[in-house]
Amino acid sequence: MQSLLETGPAPTVPAPFNMAQHVLASSVARAPDKLALRIITAHGAEDWSYARLHGAVLGCAAGLLAKGLRPGDRILMRLANQVEFPILFLGALAAGMVPVATSAQLTRAEITPMAARIGPCLIVASDGVALPDGQTCPVISDAEIRAMESLPPAAFHQGDPDRPGYIIFTSGTSGNPMAVVHAHRAILARRMMHDGWEGLTGEDVLLHAGAFNWTYTLGTGLMDPWTVGATALIPGAGTSPADLPDLLHSYRATIFAAAPGVYRQMLRLPLRALPHLRHGLSAGEKLAPETRAAWTRATGTPVCEALGMSEISTFISEAPDRPAPDGATGFAQAGRRIAALGPDLAPVPRGTPGQLAIDRRDPGLMLGYLDAPEATAARLKGDWFLTGDQVQIDASGAVTYLGRDDDQMNAGGYRVSPVEVEAAMARCPGVIEAAVTEVEVKPGVTVIACFYTAATPLEDAALSAHAETHLARYKQPRLFRHLPALPRGANAKLNRRALRGMGVS
Repeated sequence: MQSLLETGPAPTVPAPFNMAQHVLASSVARAPDKLALRIITAHGAEDWSYARLHGAVLGCAAGLLAKGLRPGDRILMRLANQVEFPILFLGALAAGMVPVATSAQLTRAEITPMAARIGPCLIVASDGVALPDGQTCPVISDAEIRAMESLPPAAFHQGDPDRPGYIIFTSGTSGNPMAVVHAHRAILARRMMHDGWEGLTGEDVLLHAGAFNWTYTLGTGLMDPWTVGATALIPGAGTSPADLPDLLHSYRATIFAAAPGVYRQMLRLPLRALPHLRHGLSAGEKLAPETRAAWTRATGTPVCEALGMSEISTFISEAPDRPAPDGATGFAQAGRRIAALGPDLAPVPRGTPGQLAIDRRDPGLMLGYLDAPEATAARLKGDWFLTGDQVQIDASGAVTYLGRDDDQMNAGGYRVSPVEVEAAMARCPGVIEAAVTEVEVKPGVTVIACFYTAATPLEDAALSAHAETHLARYKQPRLFRHLPALPRGANAKLNRRALRGMGVS
């Protein structure tokens, strides 16, 4: 049996189409006074009904047009977790413009080359957020976006569903963040996540703990709830993982979404009773089995994991009514066509590691990397988009994530998955988190190194003994380093590239 999964037809893409209209129109028509968004903090909440949000989005579209912007123009977003972010994002889409979401944490040195690549016609910035050097386009404040709420609404710009909708940047953990261009049609692929991962209905109250610039937050935290008529809860500026248990309790969240690192931080704190919570969602990096088990013990609710990437969002997942087998990430969502491919780009036999690929006709797949046709073409081979992830698909169709191609380690001629070694080392008594990578200890000689966090440094002998008990010899780390924290990017993803320079001192 081949590692090829076909789970039915993808959603039909209508034309003409506007992503913002798809997100808001049906919910505002059904229940204009229903609560769409709450920006919440320990001190209170800012509430937005569907009618008010819809009016603010179309007022923003009108305001952008009044400033002389036209469909296709790019708008660089330099905003924090505040209501102006989704208003501007959807307002630009409503007007046919192309919002470019970026992290408010980026420094001037980081955002300058990114902005040069984008060539924005407008920059919208919160006070104190770093701006790029060398840009001559206008810069306006978040307050100006908020003031547009009172303008007469513009009409939704209609057009080809394949036209550029928005741009995001990859996390850059491999060195160079890429500008990913998504089409308006990308929102339609998210339908497959509602049942296949999120278990989301119009009655839900979903709290997402991520930053707005992340596609995980934009999609799961905002667009998906609004598409089905649910309520989105977003922690406002100044909140931390320590505040989340109280917020989940006080605002009666039914679904909680976060990166694995947030779950780990919350589990170090006392958790309040969460009688309204049905389940959690996890994406962004591999969820450790210990973290999953600890969350379920503490809350009585499961965590549903998903695998995706900036270029396509999540497309493999488990759902509340379909948990994955132990160690596996999940299953291909309904409407997807995926495979694990060998070096010849043919599906490998079930149970054999291969590179994860998804059909290039998937409606959620990016249009390409901005002004990088060679990089785009390198990912598109035949019918497939190559993800660069190693996976294994079993006889039941369950997909197990083995790590990035460029994270795979070579030990004595064997290919070793860092995810497997990390899971084993995380079970060592005293270890809080573990990450492994290959490091060069002298010219031409590499070993597997384990970097870990713990309350105090542990004895290498104890770590080595634990590895000997739980891992084959060729998988065992030979070098151990205690760190105060593992290096992570702005979206809390582990940065193994940074680890490689820390192995020898």
